Amino acid sequence: MLAALPRFRALLNRPLQRLRGSARVAPATLGFIALFWILGAFTDSVGQGPEGPLLAEVTVSVGTVAEHPAALVLCGFWAGSPAGYLGGTLLALLAGLPCERLLGTGKFLLAGLGGQVAGLLLTTGFAYLTSASIGDWSRALVSESYVGPTAFLAAALAAASAQLGTLWRRRLRVALFTLLVLLALYGGSFSSLTVLGAAVTGAAAGPYLAGRRPALPRRLVTSRREARVLVALLVLASAAGPVISALSTQPVGPLAVLRYLFTDVEVRTPAELAQLCGVESDSARCAAARLQLRAGPAAFFLATLPLVLLAVFSDGLRRGRHFAWLAALLLQGAMTVLAAVRIGRLLAGQGTLSPGTGSFIALVVPMAVPLAVLVLLAFTRRLFPVAAPAGTYRRLAGTVALLAVLLAALYLGTGLLNRNGFSPAATPALLTADLPGRFLPVLEVTTRAPGIVPENLPAVLLYEGVGVLFWVVTCTQLLRSFLAPPDSPAARDADRARSLLRTHGGSTLAWMTLWQGNHYWFSPGGNSYVAYRLDLGVALTVGEPVGPRDELRSSVEGFAAFCAANGTTACFYSVGPQVREASERLGFFSLQVAEETVLPLGSLVFKGKRFQDIRTAMNQARKHGIRAQWVRYPSAPLAVKDQVYAISEEWVADKKMPEMGFTLGGLEEVDDPEVRCLLAVDSDGTVHAVTSWLPVYRDGSVAGWTLDFMRRRSSGFRLGMDFLIASAALSLQDEGFSFLSLSGAPLARAPGNDDGAEEGPPVMERLLDRLGATLEPVYGFRSLLAFKAKFGPEYVPLFMTYLDPASLPAIANALTRAYVPDLSFSQGLSLARRIVDRTG
Repeated sequence: MLAALPRFRALLNRPLQRLRGSARVAPATLGFIALFWILGAFTDSVGQGPEGPLLAEVTVSVGTVAEHPAALVLCGFWAGSPAGYLGGTLLALLAGLPCERLLGTGKFLLAGLGGQVAGLLLTTGFAYLTSASIGDWSRALVSESYVGPTAFLAAALAAASAQLGTLWRRRLRVALFTLLVLLALYGGSFSSLTVLGAAVTGAAAGPYLAGRRPALPRRLVTSRREARVLVALLVLASAAGPVISALSTQPVGPLAVLRYLFTDVEVRTPAELAQLCGVESDSARCAAARLQLRAGPAAFFLATLPLVLLAVFSDGLRRGRHFAWLAALLLQGAMTVLAAVRIGRLLAGQGTLSPGTGSFIALVVPMAVPLAVLVLLAFTRRLFPVAAPAGTYRRLAGTVALLAVLLAALYLGTGLLNRNGFSPAATPALLTADLPGRFLPVLEVTTRAPGIVPENLPAVLLYEGVGVLFWVVTCTQLLRSFLAPPDSPAARDADRARSLLRTHGGSTLAWMTLWQGNHYWFSPGGNSYVAYRLDLGVALTVGEPVGPRDELRSSVEGFAAFCAANGTTACFYSVGPQVREASERLGFFSLQVAEETVLPLGSLVFKGKRFQDIRTAMNQARKHGIRAQWVRYPSAPLAVKDQVYAISEEWVADKKMPEMGFTLGGLEEVDDPEVRCLLAVDSDGTVHAVTSWLPVYRDGSVAGWTLDFMRRRSSGFRLGMDFLIASAALSLQDEGFSFLSLSGAPLARAPGNDDGAEEGPPVMERLLDRLGATLEPVYGFRSLLAFKAKFGPEYVPLFMTYLDPASLPAIANALTRAYVPDLSFSQGLSLARRIVDRTG
């Protein structure tokens, strides 16, 4: 117990140290949080918000702003509910702390307070000036008030975005203003308009606070990738808006009427149901309301099903998928037609307008919004040319159809077994008539009274579950189809790549481009290619482009353009300084990810004190009767193959982790007639260790070799690897080759070799260093680099270059899946435990 006290104190000191650090760099944010809660507690406002005389002093509305101008500032220090206090505190921690660090305390307060005051004045002015022209919406604005810190923080966040680089500034502002405009249009409350006005003010003031004038572009210039993201974002916003409106308690914005078009959920409580059915007890509206009330969460899901599908298709649009574009276009067209039909019914007197909305808005907006999105999709067709592999959607349609048949059979069969769980008792005819309603949006089946209603729990689960399960699986399959590799005739053209590699040569890792699992991009001239792994939208290159060296830059540019056109994220991985420089000209960032060790041949002699360990290994091998033997694995004797296989399996079992892939080969990659294997064999024919060497072509011939596969028998010659590498170097030198590459060590760096370290994001660098340290007990990358140092190699840094820092999580995931594609669940837990033990 006593021994654990120091560790407990250390754990307790960490958050205290972080708090003290935050207090130094962000005193205003922490001071606000403290004052926020103190004032709330002192005035008894935490429970229900400000009340009595305090209400007029600290809240802002159209009618009170002139009498209490101080409320324009004071309103930010109170909240209207416990949720407001909790949410305000969370926002202050998430947005206030980083904003104050970026702006400084003075500018942070100026941006936040200035934006809050400006947003309130703009909103009160708008509500006052339009009270007689926009109907009930403006009258609702006049009756509402604002209190809370949201406007302050939104203004500060928008202003702080000016301190960021172009990429992150644009992304932050697009996300922020899309959300705020969405809330303002669909919610339409006084508070949402205030926050939007404050953010606009903060964004306008941001450049001045940063010491520069705002530069407004003459026209919007975006890449194809950014244009896709923008279209997808707009489609997603059009889908999310009605959902936000339906969830709002009093949606009064100009687009709030859309909730009646798509969701049409009119009853939320039994009291509302009793009131409706008391007036229209025999009407279809009463029965439909009862259905919606009893259906539970599934009703809302099915009511918003078109919007859910649009959200799914927006992911495909982001990736440039043609199927997603076509499906979104058809769905928006259907929604436009549905809106037109509803408008026709309203004009014919067969429906009623939603309360609190002007008639012009109620008639025009429901069709204008989906029509606008439909036109946008029609005019951006060229942005979405990416086709899925042949047969993808034929198989998907078959899967969906089979699922529908199975779920329909389940509904009919289980419904009959539990016939008394429905009211009235279920019959084959009633269940069959009700079946379409289990899969179609609620709005489509509420025009007539439901035939049956579930009464007990099993019936409710069946009633709700079949439709939700069907659409969840369908949406999941759609999302998976967007991740399938694009259909490309050039992919997997390994024979063509092998011919180019032999003719023109490539880097020391070039032979790895011929391994299974790679896709290929060929240059327009046909002389160069790039091998890459495609996983979850990330195109991860296997080393550098292969081809004539004078085409290296154009190959980098061509592959980057190919990825942009196909909606994938380009990442050049394990590349040298030349590719790094070429990609940086395109705006790529770089980060060192490995250290390659190269042995120049020609005059290599293992003499002197620095090679004492190497000479010891050579001498011990001779003493034990162990010799180095070159073989080609495909043509090796069966006894040798069996031993190599056993050694490899023993190594894997000892690690308790699968063999790594991607740029680290296994037995499948050794089984190549052009790959040479060097074995440590004793006089009895026992194989003690094995290494494999990949050919490195230069100008049509093999100029050197790259070390790949390394395995040693646990009970065999302890210095087997030292012996084999030294023997290979001397033997290949005698054959006239000019160099050996001992390959790269991932997540490792030679001491004092920091070339390129300053280029990567510091956070990512620290993460990679920590990851390398925690994985060391499992795969030993750093120990491997230290082992290779005894051969006196030259160190060559290998880099990863990427265009968008926001894609680093996706790239990290793709790297993990590329290196460890066969990681099982139990092995993942084992790896996690080792990392936790290491970091703990």
